[in-house]
Amino acid sequence: MSHQTINSQYKKVLPVTALEYFDARQAVNDIQAGAYDRLPYTSRILAENLVRRCEPHTLVDSLKQLIERKRDLDFPWYPARVVCHDILGQTALVDLAGLRDAIAQQGGDPSKVNPVVETQLIVDHSLAVEHAGFEADAFDKNRAIEDRRNEDRFHFIEWCKTAFENVSVIPAGNGIMHQINLEKMSPVIQVKNGLAFPDTCVGTDSHTPHVDSLGVLAIGVGGLEAETVMLGRPSMMRLPDIVGVKLTGQRQAGITATDIVLAITEFLRNQRVVSCYLEFFGEGARALTIGDRATLSNMTPEYGATAGMFYIDEQTINYLKLTGRDTQQVALVEQYAKQTGLWADDLIEAQYERVLEFDLSSVQRNLAGPSNPHRRLPTSELTERGIAGAWQTKEGELPDGAVIIAAITSCTNTSNPRNVVAAALLAKKANQLGLVRKPWVKTSFAPGSKVAKLYLEEAGLLPELEQLGFGIVAYACTTCNGMSGALDPMIEQQIIERDLYTTAVLSGNRNFDGRIHPYAKQAFLASPPLVVAYALAGTIRFDIEKDALGIDAQGKPIYLNDLWPTDEEIDDVVARHVKPEQFKQIYIQMFKLDEHMAKQKPLYDWRPMSTYIRRPPYWEGALAGERRLSAMRPLAILGDNITTDHLSPSNAILATSAAGEYLLKMGVPEQDFNSYATHRGDHLTAQRATFANPKLFNEMVQEEGKVKQGSLARIEPEGLVTRMWEVIETYMDRKQPLIIIAGADYGQGSSRDWAAKGVRLAGVEAIVAEGFERIHRTNLVGMGVLPLQFKTGTDRHTLQLDGTELYDVVGDIKPSVDLSLVITRTQGANKGEQQKVTVTCRLDTADEVSVYHAGGVLQRFAQDFLAQ
Repeated sequence: MSHQTINSQYKKVLPVTALEYFDARQAVNDIQAGAYDRLPYTSRILAENLVRRCEPHTLVDSLKQLIERKRDLDFPWYPARVVCHDILGQTALVDLAGLRDAIAQQGGDPSKVNPVVETQLIVDHSLAVEHAGFEADAFDKNRAIEDRRNEDRFHFIEWCKTAFENVSVIPAGNGIMHQINLEKMSPVIQVKNGLAFPDTCVGTDSHTPHVDSLGVLAIGVGGLEAETVMLGRPSMMRLPDIVGVKLTGQRQAGITATDIVLAITEFLRNQRVVSCYLEFFGEGARALTIGDRATLSNMTPEYGATAGMFYIDEQTINYLKLTGRDTQQVALVEQYAKQTGLWADDLIEAQYERVLEFDLSSVQRNLAGPSNPHRRLPTSELTERGIAGAWQTKEGELPDGAVIIAAITSCTNTSNPRNVVAAALLAKKANQLGLVRKPWVKTSFAPGSKVAKLYLEEAGLLPELEQLGFGIVAYACTTCNGMSGALDPMIEQQIIERDLYTTAVLSGNRNFDGRIHPYAKQAFLASPPLVVAYALAGTIRFDIEKDALGIDAQGKPIYLNDLWPTDEEIDDVVARHVKPEQFKQIYIQMFKLDEHMAKQKPLYDWRPMSTYIRRPPYWEGALAGERRLSAMRPLAILGDNITTDHLSPSNAILATSAAGEYLLKMGVPEQDFNSYATHRGDHLTAQRATFANPKLFNEMVQEEGKVKQGSLARIEPEGLVTRMWEVIETYMDRKQPLIIIAGADYGQGSSRDWAAKGVRLAGVEAIVAEGFERIHRTNLVGMGVLPLQFKTGTDRHTLQLDGTELYDVVGDIKPSVDLSLVITRTQGANKGEQQKVTVTCRLDTADEVSVYHAGGVLQRFAQDFLAQ
């Protein structure tokens, strides 16, 4: 049944347009009079999606989930778009190319395997800052290196452009996916075949909620879930907790959106909003520009939520005009929002699970760190928190706490012209007063959009940033994604020889240990102007509020407050120099379709020596075989807060790592190793990244009673401790089924499908944890790994697990049921003893159970496709 004809009794003409729309208000009020006015914004978007796409016989029951706030039925959500970057997006397309091969081998037509949902791929994750912002031609040099290192990958992406239907590609060097989504790709209201409906999307990156700031329901998903949506299947969901966040008060002078988001991230983490959909409202929210809202929405995963929505209002309309959107489109957004109750004024009666209040006037200047985005660090408390302190520097030597990387980076902040302009104005004052960057600081500026360059040039501020070493090095994720590039060898040598405590300061959204650079012990998140200030200070030991950054020509000390621009100065530059013409100049050209591209053949010609793109193995061998949930051995016993960076890192590959050794064997020179992330289209390289993080603590590996840090594991029953990859290889040779035991918040961080693919290829059948991060749990299911959750009060400590045990899972696998984990002791006084522990099956829906039994989403696609 075409969704044009489904539930047609609710299809109406949108006033003052020639378009039609589905009236969700009527559909909801038909079930319960007046109920629509009480629905939160998110529920109104979901209701429209149901009325437009849901089968008539399940529509009432599905809508009742929203109206009565019930959570006992899975209902379908059909996002309008899939947005991806070149790491997970490319991996997803490699999977689809592999699926075409599998279909062709079984006699099916491979050209029929296509995304049916509009899929937009932006190449932004591949550029490393090998040349810093103080080099005149850094941008061109970095792009040339990116193209050389990624020729294999870009060749495949080029093939995808015309081999698949419904795939569009924005090539490297154009910006960051979330910022392009905000500034150009999201129409806010879609029009297809004369029908208007809200834009919605899923993205293969946890920061996809960036465009929630526009009132667009956009959530981050794993690559496997994105593939499901691409191929036209709904994302099955249960009603999430929808929480209102009332923003009150006005920010103090000199406070940036970054300061606000770091304070809100700490506040919301403490309020336990994990997996909630948040809606920001109130006078404080209304006063925020879309740039400021985007900074808040971007860090949704850092406060643990799934969405961070704002209502559509005047700010939305002003932003669409500012970014050069079509006049008719802007009018449609306002008309549709007002007609369907998505306009801010129509949400006064909206009811939430709970409402949290946050006073914007309470926010002071902040950093976050070390190690976690929710560890707020007020700049007024640097000394008492033990961050700032005594330090000295000798000529030619790095000081303790040296800032080795200072990066204005990430869509979090560069989507916000106020933040970028603030940094440039601070640089201008510093230049006027004769301050200079410390020589050991690797500085860079990587805006998420080419528009930033245009407005900075027009305002005469780009040279001010360049003078302090913050020249444009790329339009890409760079340092925020761990692609900070190599350090000066002399500096690297000093860090190693003196075992220095060194740091990075960046305007990004994550600062987990080991993520930003292997030689930066810790990292701190900061607003762009603070990043510039730390490049002048040169060490995290510097008290940025109280210590003097230098001496002026009159011999007076220069403090941060002497450099900090006023809000009026910032707003004046933004008002005069950020213009719709700039957005049009960049995006009209970028989105021109190439009508002359030749159509590719349906099967990809795999290159056998490629370490980037290889035909995936998911339809053959052990992965297509029977599940073995008995006599499993533990690969690792882990603590709380295991991130996807622990599970499958994405930073630079070292020659001494398992992946590095493999690349050397394949003839790749060390300077072209690239990052782990870029090799995720080749399972032979990518699986060697599994648990390859040197910061890992596997509790099975102890030395003198302490857990030893490193990518290490223990082969049982021999008790041999060795590198993680050798342990995995040994168990693969033995066909030994494996299990992982973990603490709370397992799998937090980036939506990295290889964090699930890697363990599945290693032979892991089940993971038992005290709790799972949402996207990672979905990815585990998508790979056919069984997620199990300990009951409260039971954990690896209470069970006294040491890794010598054997594990069985017993019971009938159904959604959210209790199963038995049977633990058999193989050593010591309790040898042979069996212990039964009740655990919860975290396959949460019937659909997930069916995916798990098929062996994963890719196996199920093949089965379903051939059945058709």
